Amino acid sequence: MVRGDTCRAGPRRSRRGPTRGRRRPVSSADKGPRKVEVRLKWDPSPLGEPPRHLDIIAATYAADDPHGRPVYVVHYDSRSPDGTINMNRHSRTGQGYGFVEVMVLELDRLAPSFGRVVVGVSIHQDGGHRTFGDIANAAVVVVEKYTELLADDFARVAGSTATTVVEFTRNASGEWDLREVIRGFDSDTAVFAMEMGTVRADHTPPTRQGGTL
Repeated sequence: MVRGDTCRAGPRRSRRGPTRGRRRPVSSADKGPRKVEVRLKWDPSPLGEPPRHLDIIAATYAADDPHGRPVYVVHYDSRSPDGTINMNRHSRTGQGYGFVEVMVLELDRLAPSFGRVVVGVSIHQDGGHRTFGDIANAAVVVVEKYTELLADDFARVAGSTATTVVEFTRNASGEWDLREVIRGFDSDTAVFAMEMGTVRADHTPPTRQGGTL
């Protein structure tokens, strides 16, 4: 179930890490994102508590049915049939330095039959019910080479168990546009993977941050 942008306040959490930053419109000369990485981090569970397992999920949609059922879904236990979307790094605990989970999307290699890709983050609930407000120092960034396209710390969806993060859509020229789509869900991971495509971005122009890593 979609919660929307505004959620009930969760437990107090650290404000360190990526937040929304300045953005610049994508110019007509910009060919849009081609190969991007979605990177995720979070703090491990306190001693004695079950592991906290977050997961990046990508769902692909047909050009003729961009808000229907996904053609396929990619996550920690699945890769795309054509090898264009892969989980290069995965964590079940959050342990490690920096971003502990990384998904690579080679958008420029996707077949023309694909018109939309939605990427989100879900919290596995097998260790007990948890929302983003329960996860310390969680953050997600979308980057292309050395450019940060999007960054968020999940504060806007603190009461949710899953959220969409970014949407890529193929435009009339065949290039890909990127839009932020932070929308919270009250779904477990399996249900979220089927629901995430129902989110519709607003009609603001495609955006990306101008910062470099």
